[in-house]
Amino acid sequence: MVEGSGVESGTVITVIAASLRRERARAGLSLTEVARRAGIAKSTLSQLESGTGNPSVETLWALSVALDVRFAQLVEPPRPRVRVIRAGEGPAVYSERADYAATLLASCPPNVRRDLYQITAEPGTPRESEPHMAGTVEHVVLCRGRARIGLAEDPVELDPGDYVAYPGDVPHVFEALAPGTVAVLVSEHS
Repeated sequence: MVEGSGVESGTVITVIAASLRRERARAGLSLTEVARRAGIAKSTLSQLESGTGNPSVETLWALSVALDVRFAQLVEPPRPRVRVIRAGEGPAVYSERADYAATLLASCPPNVRRDLYQITAEPGTPRESEPHMAGTVEHVVLCRGRARIGLAEDPVELDPGDYVAYPGDVPHVFEALAPGTVAVLVSEHS
């Protein structure tokens, strides 16, 4: 059972509830199916997802197996994931017949939709974006100029050819630092 004093215990249960809902939705499974796979009652899973249950470690392990996730994904709050690939870095594949290289920046997960944008920006007021729908990830390759891009509280400075990926479902920013800044932005929605 989750134990602790006051806020700690309540916070852990809240995190577990949100994690169970998120991972069940990601897997596309019903309450009934996850409960069956975990060998627990549907009512128990419903209570856990609503934050009113108090799971044992055995129940959480069974649920992590049923959802095909690491145990830690159910008990730790999610952390924003930011990935940067600088110009000239990343796994490149070269052509034998032309002066051409393809560098994989991000593969598309199953059941994901992406929108592609060309961004033009000038120095001045940064573009501050409110969180988009849950699960949104933005990918940006800076083509020309310089910019600070990413999480609002900790954007990354990019030069031409640099790449950054960050959660789009938290506040984020695009700030041009040089005239004529151009970027390609891919917004990925699950």
